[in-house]
Amino acid sequence: MPPRKGARGLADAAHDLRWAQDVRDSVRCAGSLLVLLLLLDWGTGRLSLRRGTLWVTLALVLFLVLCPARVRAGEDWLSVRRLLRERRVRTDLLVSVRCRDGVSQRLVLRDAFGCRVEIDPEVLVRNPPLWFRLEAGARKAAVGGTLLCGATALGRLSRRVDREAAHAVFEVSGLE
Repeated sequence: MPPRKGARGLADAAHDLRWAQDVRDSVRCAGSLLVLLLLLDWGTGRLSLRRGTLWVTLALVLFLVLCPARVRAGEDWLSVRRLLRERRVRTDLLVSVRCRDGVSQRLVLRDAFGCRVEIDPEVLVRNPPLWFRLEAGARKAAVGGTLLCGATALGRLSRRVDREAAHAVFEVSGLE
């Protein structure tokens, strides 16, 4: 299993650099909705304890929906922490990598121990150090023969990360 807190490898873990900003944005959005609803009710004279509680509950639900998962990766492991639970996979023992399309695209990783995580591929695109940790572990899994399916999804994601990194370099250098 991946290292636990305090174990070697956690100190040099890569993490989502925009996570704190995304949490602040979630709080701002939920807070703005709450203030708007309370002001609207107060302005119409319909504000009561019951309606105020309803608006606070609605804003809290919105925050819970918008609150991003905290993604971290170290040598041979990747973790996704939500509000109540943390899930980890061993990237060097990956069995499958699948890309689920839909309203929000998700990358589903499953390891040989049956552990499973879902992450937004955009997190990996925005944070190349996270991607490099995942890719290094997946390469070990492929060489070790445990990665049975997922080479196509990883290849697509690799090309996307490379394209975004090249685009950022061109932007910074003024060549675009």
